[in-house]
Amino acid sequence: MRILLLSQFYPPVIGGEERHVRNLGAALAQRGHHVAVGTSVHHGSPDTEMDGEVRVHRLRGTLQRFAGLHTDADRPHAPPFPDPELALALKRLIAAEQPDVVHAHNWIYASLLPLKALGGPPLVITMHDYGLSCAKKNFMHLGQQLCDGGGLSKCLGCASRHYGAVKATATTLGNWASGFAARRIVDRFIPVSHAVARHTGLIGGRAPFDVIPNFVPDDVGVLGAEETCLRDLPEGEFILFVGDMMRLKGIHVLAEAYARLRGSPPLVLIGRSAPDTPRDFPPNVRVMGTWPHSAIMHAWRRSLIGVLPSVGPEACATVVMEAMASGKAVVASDIGGMPDLIDPEETGLLVPPGDVAALATAMQRLIDDRMLLNRLATTAAARVGRLKASAVVPRIEQVYRDVLQKASRGVRVLEATEGAPCP
Repeated sequence: MRILLLSQFYPPVIGGEERHVRNLGAALAQRGHHVAVGTSVHHGSPDTEMDGEVRVHRLRGTLQRFAGLHTDADRPHAPPFPDPELALALKRLIAAEQPDVVHAHNWIYASLLPLKALGGPPLVITMHDYGLSCAKKNFMHLGQQLCDGGGLSKCLGCASRHYGAVKATATTLGNWASGFAARRIVDRFIPVSHAVARHTGLIGGRAPFDVIPNFVPDDVGVLGAEETCLRDLPEGEFILFVGDMMRLKGIHVLAEAYARLRGSPPLVLIGRSAPDTPRDFPPNVRVMGTWPHSAIMHAWRRSLIGVLPSVGPEACATVVMEAMASGKAVVASDIGGMPDLIDPEETGLLVPPGDVAALATAMQRLIDDRMLLNRLATTAAARVGRLKASAVVPRIEQVYRDVLQKASRGVRVLEATEGAPCP
C-alpha cells in the first residue's frame, strides 16, 4: 500500500505523538509499504528528506507565519479548521504521492477535510487526545476537573480562560465545525483508548472507529550508548517520573505524596518545566529537566518504580509502556487511558486522581513489599508485548484494508448505478 501519514509535528520536534508517527512510519515501511509523511515546516530542517525508508515533506501553513498566535514558537499547532495554505500544500502532496490511504493524527486533518469532501482518498484519523470534542484537547473543565460534557457557551467560557476570548472563539467554533464534518466523512477513527472514544462521543455515535493503543518499538528494551546526563542520576534506587512537570500531570500531588513517604529512595523528575511547575520540592527530589529519549530509557532501566499521578485523563501514556518494557511497575492515576494499559495488582497500581494519601500509600507499599514489586514488574514486562509494534501495527494495517475495501465497494456500486439503463 501507499500510505501518507499526516502529523502537525515530527522529529526533531519530540513528544509522544511525534515518536508514535515516526515509529509507525518505520514499522509500515519495514512491512513493505510505501510510506510518506506530511508535517509542518521546522526551522533548520529541509523541506523534503528521507528518514530511513520514509520520505518526509514539511509543509507551510498560513497560521504558522504568525508566531504571536502560538504559545511556543517552535511548536506552531495546526488549527482545528482548514488553513488555506496548508490545505493547498496537502492537495499538492497527495497529487505527488498518490496514496491509497491518508492517515492523519489530530488537528492537521481539518485542513484535509475540504479535499476529502470532494472525493479524496480514504481518510483515517488517530485521536491522541480529546480534540475531536474539546477545544483545549484535554477534556478538563476550566483546567480543574474532568468535563461532564459541554454546550457551545460552556466550551467558549472554558476555552477563553485558556486561549483568551478571540483565539478561543475561533478555536472552539472551528473545532465544532470540523468535528461535525469529520464524523460524517472520515472513513475510520482510531481513538488510542476507550476514554478517548467515550469522551469524544465516538462510543454511542455513528462514526466508525476502532480503539487501538499507541505502541512502543519491538526493540524498545535495547539500550543505546549512555548519555553524559545519566551521571546525574542517584547511584542507588530511585522513583522516576517522566513528563511535563505541570499540574495536569499531577506534579503537585506527587510532591505532596512523596513528602509523606518513610525511608524512601530519591524521586527523580525528568521533563519540561511549565508555568505551574512548583518552585520548591521536598528534600531528596532531583529535577533533571528535558533529556534525550535514549537517556530516559536508561533511567527507566535503573529506576525502582515509575509514577504517573495525572489529574487529567491521559489518553494513552507512552511513558507507562516504556516503563513496563523496562520491567518496572508503575503507580498511576485511575483516569483516562491508564486502565487500558495497567492491570491493577498485576502489572501496577491505580489510585484515584488527585488523592495524595492514596498515592503515598501505593508508593510506600511497593517500597516496603519487594515481593509484590517484583511480581508486578515481572508481569508488566511479560504483558507489554501486546503494546509493541508487532502486535499493534497489524491492527492498523487491517483498518487500512477495511477502508480500502469499503471504498472499492462504493466505486463498484457507483459504476453499476451509472451504467444501469434508464427505466
